[in-house]
Amino acid sequence: MDRIYLDYAATTYVKDEVLESMMPYYKKHFGNPSSLYESGRYAKNAIDRAREEVAKCIGAKYSNEIYFTACGTESDNWALKGVMEANKAKGKHLITTAVEHHAVIDTAEYLKKQGYDVTFLPVDEYGMVTAEQVKNAIRDDTVLVSVVYANNEVGTINPIAEIGKVTREAGVLFHTDAVQAAGHLPLDVAADNIDLLSISAHKFYGPKGIGMLYIRNGVKIERFMHGGAQERKRRAGTENVPEIIGLAKALSMATASLHETQSRLTELRDYMIHEIMTRIPYTKLNGHPEKRLCNNVNISLEFIEAEASLLSLDLAGIECSSGSACASGSLASSHVLLAMGIPPEIAKGALRFTMGDTTTKEQIDYTVNQLVQLAERLRKISPLYQQMHA
Repeated sequence: MDRIYLDYAATTYVKDEVLESMMPYYKKHFGNPSSLYESGRYAKNAIDRAREEVAKCIGAKYSNEIYFTACGTESDNWALKGVMEANKAKGKHLITTAVEHHAVIDTAEYLKKQGYDVTFLPVDEYGMVTAEQVKNAIRDDTVLVSVVYANNEVGTINPIAEIGKVTREAGVLFHTDAVQAAGHLPLDVAADNIDLLSISAHKFYGPKGIGMLYIRNGVKIERFMHGGAQERKRRAGTENVPEIIGLAKALSMATASLHETQSRLTELRDYMIHEIMTRIPYTKLNGHPEKRLCNNVNISLEFIEAEASLLSLDLAGIECSSGSACASGSLASSHVLLAMGIPPEIAKGALRFTMGDTTTKEQIDYTVNQLVQLAERLRKISPLYQQMHA
């Protein structure tokens, strides 16, 4: 059997149609979009069309609210730093959650060191915050609320529309990291009262190295980089035309096939969860049982450390992760799972399986069978497991 890839939350392959849309801008239409001659105008027009397509996909009212960045991490950094710095006259209070991606968590910690006041909202056992929590945390000096749309580790989906209603009524700006949501959930920034939204193309079959930040017109935000006049003078640097085209194409395709994707992956997800939970004792499902991304299965195998499981699965031809790909190499327990109240010894056994276009039921069956075998094998050499069954 070919290797089985079950880490689509880490990254995806680039679809053929996306790559084909990009290729002309590497060779034939390589002009600088800032140039006034024909090839420059051609490239600029292509970016404008891409901006319009992205705006349509996320429910933005105007295409000039779309800003292209290098990745989701840059988008998150710009949203938090740019908004907080530009609105110091109003206040220096930022609200976020304890389970954000490190792109938000670490940026918030940086802002604390710069003298800003940050509230990290606790989450429930599923990794979710409520609109009521946000409402109660807002103060007169609150500038921005940043809540992840769908958690990158456990897949829990937050009540974004409800939070957006609270922030808009309070006159506070609202940012959401939608990097994992894009391609798996419908996005509508206008309907959900979202002021800033981050996405990254390589999470929905687009190229790496390109992201987007939606900034609603009227939002005060400092420019991210100084230099040229690109991106409405807010992000200097020659635009990455081929990858901008690729992001727009990938998002358009993902949006068009969203219903089909959700239906197919939800069926596979629920099947995998059922098989694991019924066949492997001492296993915990992490994240909300229903309000979770259609492709996410995060489990903890008690009495087994994730590193041992990952190595065994890799040898069996299965590729998955123990949490965020951006935190790989760290042996510490997931900050997300700890914030959910999961004991460290159980958190350290967490495995994340995320499905995509190539995932089949046969692959899930093989993976579950391998999990059953490794759980039996590794628990035989686990002192804690043996002690409990002595």
